[in-house]
Amino acid sequence: MRYSKELSKLISSELTGDVKKAVLLWLQDPATRDATLLKKAFREDRLNLRVATEIICSRTSSQIQQLKPLYFNMYRVYLEHEIEHQTHGHHKKMLLKYLATPRYDGPEVDQLMAGDDARALYKAGEKRLGTDEKTFIRIFCERSRAHLAAISEAYLRLYERPLEKAVKHETSGHFDFAELQKNRAASGCQVVATVAGKEAVSRIFAKEKAAILQKRMKGFRIYKLQGTFLWQKMGANTPSFVASGGA
Repeated sequence: MRYSKELSKLISSELTGDVKKAVLLWLQDPATRDATLLKKAFREDRLNLRVATEIICSRTSSQIQQLKPLYFNMYRVYLEHEIEHQTHGHHKKMLLKYLATPRYDGPEVDQLMAGDDARALYKAGEKRLGTDEKTFIRIFCERSRAHLAAISEAYLRLYERPLEKAVKHETSGHFDFAELQKNRAASGCQVVATVAGKEAVSRIFAKEKAAILQKRMKGFRIYKLQGTFLWQKMGANTPSFVASGGA
């Protein structure tokens, strides 16, 4: 923790603007970073429901279960209450159900069930006049990432049309955006906020002050563990903190 504070002070003194904000965010563990960004997104004077939706709908069930109590401990308000207050309609229903529903995070998929879900989505959307939002919410909130990916494949195979296009056609607004984020996360797509953060971090070494930062970081070792970059003070027995997500 001491070395984490040392590097935070170093970054604060050597960087400015959006790059500084991005790097300092990336020093936090993933759950804390999510909570920080969500709180900013739910500010009434700068409400940003797209960011909040991206974060919530791209997280696994286990990540959500870690995030909810942490958010309350940090801000003394339940994440569900923020959503109740700041969202409405089908968008609100989907986010609340997604937070409340435990999902299997593993890779196994029931292909027959995925096919049935693809048919159910078709009947709830493109096959009928109007949209059965309850079916969309149920399937997108209750199924795992691997299962949603299998549904997308089945939908394309059965109807020769990408599921994402069907979602765009049948839904709108933040509700549409939430479903697209779920579908894209299932397909392995990067969240916009994550990509932006990584690009900001990568630009550090293109700036004039990068040489100063690199020079002062000589006392630290940088290595990669399970897709995550760790920074460690030379001579320390354990990594000091997580610096950023894996490339």
